[in-house]
Amino acid sequence: MKLIRNRTFLIVGLGLIGGSYAKALHRNGFRVTAITKEQADIDYAVEMGYIDEGSTEVDPRLVGEADITVFALYPHIFKEWIRDYQQYFKSGSYITDVTGVKSAVVYEIQDMLRDDVEFIAAHPMAGKECSGVQNSDDSIFRDANYIVVPTKKNTAEAIEMCESLGSVLGFWRVGVLSPEEHDEMIGFLSQLTHCIAISLMNCNRNDDLSKYTGDSFRDLTRIAKINDELWSELFLLNKKPLLREMQAFEEELKSLREAIESEDTDTIRAKMRLSTERRKIFDKK
Repeated sequence: MKLIRNRTFLIVGLGLIGGSYAKALHRNGFRVTAITKEQADIDYAVEMGYIDEGSTEVDPRLVGEADITVFALYPHIFKEWIRDYQQYFKSGSYITDVTGVKSAVVYEIQDMLRDDVEFIAAHPMAGKECSGVQNSDDSIFRDANYIVVPTKKNTAEAIEMCESLGSVLGFWRVGVLSPEEHDEMIGFLSQLTHCIAISLMNCNRNDDLSKYTGDSFRDLTRIAKINDELWSELFLLNKKPLLREMQAFEEELKSLREAIESEDTDTIRAKMRLSTERRKIFDKK
């Protein structure tokens, strides 16, 4: 907490996650400003007490006042923003992000960024199946993980600041991974699961399914309600790790299918016992 006390935060991109950051930070007594596309989102956030003020334009004053700027933008827009507007950052300030892929983003931004501003990447593993600042809810951080993603260019102070930010936001657990480790992990834990949900939702077109479904199908397909523009970009930016995880999943599903086809009860039950034991370690304590 000491490294972010009395800091001013700027949120760039006031959607679900950006708005949830703003809500948590403002509730903890920080000055929070925002830059986002829609005036209605600024008005809502001010009215709800999430931010102190905001702009739909890149305001040099707001950028220059910020000690810590949080970017909640699509990866390609994030890169363009840094390229076009980094001259407005305060010398000695930090920037961080919420981007879902890292190797294809972090190094490029660090290479183009001014030497007197430090980018320390982070990924809040939280969200909802809805978008927009109107759906902001910092309680989604409470049982979620927050990943700090440093490179060799990052200082110990920046890493500690980012870890402190995760704690102040209310995340359940704060971890540290390299960009490569992050992308391998996220390829399995997030992107593959979204691919499975999409495929499961699309593989049976029976319009009457919703009349008979149970909770298992609802739980498995919850994340199939997806932002196609954002997630297609994330999939392609993390193409190699994601394809490896998809191949491993296809092989495991094929193995289970073959056991069912051959009525190999021992193999089926062994797979079920293993999955049951492995699932236990994911239960939140």
